[in-house]
Order: sequence, then C-alpha cells, then structure tokens
Amino acid sequence: MRHLTPRAAISGIGELKPVRKTENVATMDLLMRVAAEAIADAGITADEIDGLLVAPQVGETPQHVPATVAEYFGMQPTMSNMVDLGGASGPGMIWRAAAAIAAGQCETVLCVIGNHRNPVPPKSPNRNPAREFDTPFGASGANTSYALLMQAHMAAYGCTPEDYAQIAAGARGNAQFNPMAIFYGQPASVEEVLASPMVASPLHLFEIVMPVAGADAVIVTTADRAAKGPHRPVHLLGAGEKITHRAVSQAPSLTSGPLKPSIARALSQAGLSIEDIDFLSLYDCYTIMVAATIEDAGLCAPGQFGAWLRDNGGMGHEARKPINTHGGQLGFGQPDLAGGMTHVVEVVRQIRGTAPGRQMSRCDTALITGNGATMSEAVALVLGGAL
Repeated sequence: MRHLTPRAAISGIGELKPVRKTENVATMDLLMRVAAEAIADAGITADEIDGLLVAPQVGETPQHVPATVAEYFGMQPTMSNMVDLGGASGPGMIWRAAAAIAAGQCETVLCVIGNHRNPVPPKSPNRNPAREFDTPFGASGANTSYALLMQAHMAAYGCTPEDYAQIAAGARGNAQFNPMAIFYGQPASVEEVLASPMVASPLHLFEIVMPVAGADAVIVTTADRAAKGPHRPVHLLGAGEKITHRAVSQAPSLTSGPLKPSIARALSQAGLSIEDIDFLSLYDCYTIMVAATIEDAGLCAPGQFGAWLRDNGGMGHEARKPINTHGGQLGFGQPDLAGGMTHVVEVVRQIRGTAPGRQMSRCDTALITGNGATMSEAVALVLGGAL
C-alpha cells in the first residue's frame, strides 16, 4: 500500500457537551468556547493560530463569515476560508488545512464548527461588531465605509480629489480597448468623474463599481499538464493572504490594509520585488482601494499614489506598469463575487499574449490583488509565464 508523506497532523481538539436546546446563546460564543478548548489541548496560544476554517452556519452573520469570526476571536489569519459541504464540512476542513500548510500559507489552522439551538433569537448582543458599532451610526453599506477610508486617507496625506479621480478615468480609458467592458464606448475624463453625482462624500458615482451580471472560470492543473496544453502556461509563483477585521470600526488602520503583508508574502514566495512585476491587476471596487494598494505594494510612499500614477504614464497597456488593462471593475463592471476573478482572467490573457487591442509589449510577471469587506480580507497572487 502506498502512503502519502505526512505534511500535517492534528495536535488539539475541543468539544462541547451536546444539549437539546439552548437559551439566549450566540453561536459565536459557542465557537469561541470550543476553540479555546482545542487551543489549550494543543498546548499553544491563540496568537500562534494563522489559519482559520469555519462553516457557513454562523447565525450572527450571513456573509464575510471567516472575517467576522476572526475579528471576534481577535485573530489575524494569513489563510481563511468557509467550508460549505453540509455534513462533510468537518472532514473537509481537515484536508484543506493540511493543503494550506503544505502550500506554505500558514502553519497552524483552527477548524471550528457549531451552532446554537435557540427557540427564539438570542436577546443578548449578536456578537457581530458591524451590526453593533457600525450600522447603528450610519455605516450600513460599502459606499459609506469606503468613503470613510477615503476621508481618512485624504486627511492623513493631503491627497486631492483629482488624484483619486484619475484612477476612475484610467479605468474608463482602458475599457475603451475591451469590447466586453460595460463602459466600452463610454470614456470619462477626470473632470467628468468629479462632475458625477456625489454618493458618499468624497466618493463620486464614477468612483464606485457598477454591479453587473456575469461569470468567470479558471482551470488549475499541474505544471506538466499545463505545458502540454494549447496555450502558454501561467504559473502561480507566490501567494499571500491576511484578514485584519470585518467591521470598519474595528480596522487597525484606515489608511493601510491587509494587502500590505499579503503582497509582501506573495512577492517573497516568488523571489521577486515589486519592481520586477510587469503588470498590476489590482482589485478596484472604489478608487481609494487602488490608491491604498499602490502604496501598500511599495510602489511609492504613503500619499504619493497620484504623483506615481502620473509618472507611470497612467494606467493603460502602454504605461510603464500597466494597471487593469481590461478596464478593471470600475470600467469592466463587477459581476458580484466574480469581480475579483476578472483580474485573474486578464492576467492570463496578457501573459498568453491574447489581449487584442490592449496587449502589453511584455508581460512575464503580474501581481493580482483581491479585497473583501471593507479593506479587511486580502489575497495577493504573483503569476508568471515561466518557472
């Protein structure tokens, strides 16, 4: 019998006594209690946990579940995920944890699952800081939260509305070279961006993604199989992930986010510096997201993204470091959660050399970023055309 070489092992367990019903109990509290047992059983401390896997049935939050659990637990994992496999979720977490450890994304993973059996919703606080400290005071949506980040960035560094608007104008400009983009045929200048309606000060309408319908798909296989395929292989050279919070009120910083360590980790795994990267495919739900990412990537000092973009020659495929050549989500559109995958697909096209009308003169390496919640869940990838 052939055995796999062990890459991971279970070192701690926790279990709560089953009860028929619970009264006024929050799921998050049950998860924290059982997690504390497992951590103690493993003989470690909570700050040694750098991976988190959870199930979707956390009654206090319908989305951003890993970030909400991590925030409540006081953790900032470098790998997190939600495993939604019904009764197979528990076992499914184990091999995913081992795979993440083997991939070098983390070293110690907390796999936690559970739920209450309250006959009525708990009367106690719902253990979701976003609902307790953000929504009641008006921060009830992404527009308001990202406007807060932009206000903080402007106040800290003195950046002007024109600095941010050039990101939206650049995205619209790139969309003119992509017939699939929602804003194809609809360019917008910096002046037109600033003339668009104010949605949540200082964010204008054109600085916010347009939700659209759509879908993206990617096939991942072995390097050997990819080499035998019909296209130039696009290799994963490095990856980084980080969660720092869920609610914007709990953010450790309003001017820098978890993409900073994620990008650093991805570049380190790839053995590259940011200057070695040919193409930047940056998550762009709002202009402030691109501004902060440029700075967190180390391309310029904090507050200098506007000058950097001007020195870069803009964002187009002929710029020194092109950014979001498909138009980004600000120009292409955001097909819900597939918005982040559009950045992956565009990188593959550029590295393959199959981006007609917008093909870069050279694209061997690319940085992709993904962002969730309010600049709180981050993933960075470095892809390349050669090993």
